[in-house]
Amino acid sequence: VSFSTILGAWIAAFLTLGIFSYLYKDNPFYKIAEHVFVGVSAAYWAATFYWTQIYPNLFGRLFAVDSPFASMYVIDKGHEYNGLYFFPLLLGIMMLLSVFKQINWMARWGIAYTVGIAAGLKAFGYLSSNVISQIKSTAVELFSGELSFFAMSGDSIFNNIVIFIGTISALMYFYFSREQSGAYGRFTRLGVYFLMISFGASFGFAVMGRISLLIGRFNDLILFSNPSYNYGTFWMLGLIIVVLGYWSFQNPERTEG
Repeated sequence: VSFSTILGAWIAAFLTLGIFSYLYKDNPFYKIAEHVFVGVSAAYWAATFYWTQIYPNLFGRLFAVDSPFASMYVIDKGHEYNGLYFFPLLLGIMMLLSVFKQINWMARWGIAYTVGIAAGLKAFGYLSSNVISQIKSTAVELFSGELSFFAMSGDSIFNNIVIFIGTISALMYFYFSREQSGAYGRFTRLGVYFLMISFGASFGFAVMGRISLLIGRFNDLILFSNPSYNYGTFWMLGLIIVVLGYWSFQNPERTEG
């Protein structure tokens, strides 16, 4: 194993154990790992977004081969020149001006335009992919001679009835113009049960994804603890334990807090 690979493994083990050290209490190792994670993530996202989106799609059109600026600078990304892209470039520059107190009001124009466009696109996309598709999925045949009565997956009479009753009862639960009592209240309570089942399934799916990530980190820690990585996990674990012990001894008031 090369030195760079071993060094990367030791750093990965240190950062992973630094995050896990929060289970003991808030400490400098956790803060270091947290700040490194946030900083590296922000820098990686900014660099990736610039070279995959801004550079080819914005500057690639402003400085295309057929642009009037071709004699000064050319970015050949297969796009034709389009002067309208100076408008988003101007809005982006205005958003960066928020760091200057004298002219930070100019950033509001760029932010307002971006938020408005994003809200419109998100609303349209959400209606198309969620609301309309959910309505179509709810419009099922309750009784059909071509469907079996019960099936573990797919269309069946029983499954369609459950979908229909669950959708109607859950929607009626959020109708607050009528008191939820009597037969109406019992039906809306059925909708609450459907909502709890849905929320529980979503939460379980989220936890399952986090557990899979945790297992991946444990696998890496086990891998980095073997001799080929010079027992990196054990060295980092020992370092963190010793330093945390000394830090807690030197700061008893923080330990008590």
